[in-house]
Amino acid sequence: MREVSGTTWSFQMIILFILIFACFLTLVIAYSKAYTIKNEMLTIIEKYEGITEGNDGSLVVINNYLKQNSYKTSGVCPTDTENWFGALDLNGGYEKAQDGKGYLYCFQEIKKKKDYAYNIKVFYRFYLPVLGDIATFTIDGRTNNFRGNENRVTK
Repeated sequence: MREVSGTTWSFQMIILFILIFACFLTLVIAYSKAYTIKNEMLTIIEKYEGITEGNDGSLVVINNYLKQNSYKTSGVCPTDTENWFGALDLNGGYEKAQDGKGYLYCFQEIKKKKDYAYNIKVFYRFYLPVLGDIATFTIDGRTNNFRGNENRVTK
């Protein structure tokens, strides 16, 4: 009888460690995807010298990139400082960030004399099939300083 209870206990411990490993793997994969998306967004913003509108603007390129990568996670943008904007959808809709409202990604223009830089926030979630959404996390990024394009969104 002791052997049966010892085997059952060992089997339960093995299953617990497999579940912990699966949770960790899920979190790492989600983080990796969001980190790659953040880096590509920063590259696009620097290439187009800001977040620009129009058919050939960086906003369209960013949104198309996010659509291709099935990005759908939303989170809350900061509203404590000025110039934070949030993307409402991947069709070009954006607005000044509001308290408690969910956005797909956030961006902020920082002007320093004649140079510009952008802060961005991308979200990723910790999701487990049985438990659902556990938490949503943020990845922040910042571009290098550059001269701004005249077609910028936040003139």
